[in-house]
Amino acid sequence: MPFIPNTDDDRRAMLAAIGVKNFEELLSNIPESARFKGELNLPIAHSEFEVTEALRRLAGRNANVSTHVSFLGGGAYDHYVPAAVGHLLLRPEFFTAYTPYQPEVAQGTLQVIYEFQSMICELTGMYVANASMYDGGSALAEAVLMAHAATGRKKIVLSNAVHPNYRRIVRTYSHGLALSPVEMDVAKKGVTEVSAVAAAMDNQTAALVVQHPNFFGNLENVHELAEWAHRHEALFIVSVDPISLAILEPPGSYGADIVVGEGQCFGGSLNYGGPYLGIFATTEKNLRRMPGRIAGVTVDAQGRRGFTLTLQTREQHIRREKATSNICTNQALLATAATIYLSLMGKEGLREVAEHSAQKAHYLAEQLGTVPGCRLAYDTPFFKEFVVKLPKPAKQEIAQLIEKKILAGINLGQFYSGMDDCLLVAVTEKRTRPEMDMFVAMLNAVLA
Repeated sequence: MPFIPNTDDDRRAMLAAIGVKNFEELLSNIPESARFKGELNLPIAHSEFEVTEALRRLAGRNANVSTHVSFLGGGAYDHYVPAAVGHLLLRPEFFTAYTPYQPEVAQGTLQVIYEFQSMICELTGMYVANASMYDGGSALAEAVLMAHAATGRKKIVLSNAVHPNYRRIVRTYSHGLALSPVEMDVAKKGVTEVSAVAAAMDNQTAALVVQHPNFFGNLENVHELAEWAHRHEALFIVSVDPISLAILEPPGSYGADIVVGEGQCFGGSLNYGGPYLGIFATTEKNLRRMPGRIAGVTVDAQGRRGFTLTLQTREQHIRREKATSNICTNQALLATAATIYLSLMGKEGLREVAEHSAQKAHYLAEQLGTVPGCRLAYDTPFFKEFVVKLPKPAKQEIAQLIEKKILAGINLGQFYSGMDDCLLVAVTEKRTRPEMDMFVAMLNAVLA
């Protein structure tokens, strides 16, 4: 948006409108001692063109997926976004029609939300999904609060193979309610062991929380974990990679009570970390405890199909003590992007994305295993991410590979003690065989 400064006449008119003679009179209530008397160290004025060029040069210093080959993951993935997503998303009907509270003027927005919810339910195998959350981390934290409300218990058992940032958000949300998150250390095995769950669970546990595929990319034994959660009458909460649901068993079929996830992979750009899209789905039993809102379909007095909000459990809409959440918005625009993306891809297209990501990840993992001193950290099935153990600190290798235009992955040492030599690598359908072979060759070179 261009910057349009106020003219002297504009300033005089504004000052007159508020009843002061000049700018100094406007500041009369501010003590002289609090006013800045020196000269501001500002550059000379530039034209709009000059400022645009300066900003473009600064932006060009960023490493991004257009300039570098990305193997970064950990909840934010470089999946391909069809051009039609952006084109449709930026139509004014979508990016200006924010609020759906007045159904008579927001039918398009409400229908998009309804379609989004329906697609999430189909993918997850759950009874109901809401109109979206802020992101994957806050969705998981809201699921924990919901489990506490449903059971009246305060203990939350989390696998530490759940995204580290998500676990921090859970701890923050839990603080106000004096909940007790208990983390199981599973980094050595790479998956959540049933024996660790058995030792941690008791009759005061509100929920067992796992991620599938987990933060290391590995597949959890979700059937047994669900059984242990329900044995203690706790809720089983699963954080998923939504793309994986195209080829993995849906959480609803193995007993998940709440399913959450990060929906950035559905037509969302990386955006340097946000805004993103939180997914939240649950069972019929827990419907009325779900945070956020739900759009439903109905018929009007003339029998015409229409859409309206059918559940609004926010404190803005109902008595505060009855509210399930104080979440004040959702990510409706990104949910729209996800709806467009899923509609374009269809079942077969989404399956192809998942299959290509998995197949390419396994190819790269095999090739990295041939680099002297490198090996896979875990001997477990994985989806599109895996952990490579290096002969040197991962931080050092990441920095060297950035210089060669490769974003090699995530240094796990920043999250887990004793894992400074471990690199979390993610592969999407966008990665080509030449790119992966180049990564292997460059890693071989920097290690040598």
